[in-house]
Amino acid sequence: GAGTGAPAGQDAEPPAPGRVLFPPTFSVSEIKNKQRRHFMFLRWKQQQRKEKLALRKKRRKEREALGDKAPPKPIPKTIENQRVYDETTVDPNDEEVAFDEATDEFAPYFNRQTVPKILITTSDRPRGRTVRFCEQLSTVIPNSHVYYRRGLALKRIIPQCIARDFTDLIVVNEDRKIPNGLVLSHLPDGPTAHFRMSSVRLRKEIKRKGKPPTEHAPEVILNNFTTRLGHSIGRMFASLFPHDPQFIGRQVATFHNQRDYIFFRFHRYIFKSEKKVGIQELGPRFTLKLRSLQKGTFDSKFGEYEWIHKRREMDTSRRKFHL
Repeated sequence: GAGTGAPAGQDAEPPAPGRVLFPPTFSVSEIKNKQRRHFMFLRWKQQQRKEKLALRKKRRKEREALGDKAPPKPIPKTIENQRVYDETTVDPNDEEVAFDEATDEFAPYFNRQTVPKILITTSDRPRGRTVRFCEQLSTVIPNSHVYYRRGLALKRIIPQCIARDFTDLIVVNEDRKIPNGLVLSHLPDGPTAHFRMSSVRLRKEIKRKGKPPTEHAPEVILNNFTTRLGHSIGRMFASLFPHDPQFIGRQVATFHNQRDYIFFRFHRYIFKSEKKVGIQELGPRFTLKLRSLQKGTFDSKFGEYEWIHKRREMDTSRRKFHL
């Protein structure tokens, strides 16, 4: 068949049935027939996998033979551990960072002067999926209230929220019935973050989901928010939840930042014994990507932006992250 066998001019041994020998210069893309090309590509991938597995087994045997004298395992290269150094990475012991934290807009929350009270709203005339997402989000964030917009402009909602002691406003936007954006505005003085939202999974779409969440205040876990910008976003998420988690509820909300994508998960711990613990996902789940951070409350016309994601300028390296 096309692309199989040994290079011309050599007395090749007949290949074993089921094993394809690809010549060193072979390229699957040279095969003109699409089905044949696809088939050969799958065979090539299969062969690559077998070779990789054989090499892994060989290495494992060598390590077992050497026992304690085996060299330490090499650390695999990943995009994260090859990350380009960011000069704004936060040192928790830095005096400047401590001063900023003591004086920023979230300080009243962290000093326990305010109790979070959240308003969750939508874009105009939301459809079923967005409505259900907002309702489920309100069961994750304690002391949150869902309000449907009915054509009211955000500029007019914000003063009403401040008058009624709301500390944060969450707006879930949608496109073609699918939730695709989230605006988080800290009241009364900002800042306001705009996120792109994707991979939304509602509770009923999660496999092996547990019973619905209880009304206990969950524990909050923030992972990998290491730069100054990431630090601000992490504090913003933290200030949505009550200070003191009720551990008796065993619920945990996780914001995990990986390569500037923020993955949200909501779990319950299940203690099987004193040493074994399992987790059960409760939902919903979604992924956020920061688009901009604005000083003050929502103002699309005259707002002053602290940070805007500019793809052409900022995404020059796959190993450069901003959070």
